[in-house]
Amino acid sequence: MEDRGIEQDNAGGLEEKVGELERLTDSLDDVPDEELVGTLNEAVERLAEINAGIEARLDAAGDDSREIGALLGQVDFGPFDEAMEDHERRERTTGEPGP
Repeated sequence: MEDRGIEQDNAGGLEEKVGELERLTDSLDDVPDEELVGTLNEAVERLAEINAGIEARLDAAGDDSREIGALLGQVDFGPFDEAMEDHERRERTTGEPGP
C-alpha cells in the first residue's frame, strides 16, 4: 500500500491546484478580452492536472482495495463464524446476549 506521507503530499498538491484554479476563476471578470483565451487555457490546464491527480489517487485506492481483498481472502474466518453462530444461537434461546 502507498505510503501515507506521499498521499498527504499528493493531497496538498491537489489542494494547491484547486487554489490556483479558484484564483483564475476569480480573476476572469478583470481579465481583458485579449487575454481571456490565455486565462481560460490556463484554467483548462489546471483542471487537467487536478483530474490527473484524482485519477491517480483512485488508481492507488483500487490497488489498495485489491491488496486488502487478497489479504482477507487468505484469512480463515471459520472460528470467528462459529463463535458468532454460537453467540446468536444463545441470544435466540435465552433472549439475552451470551457471556
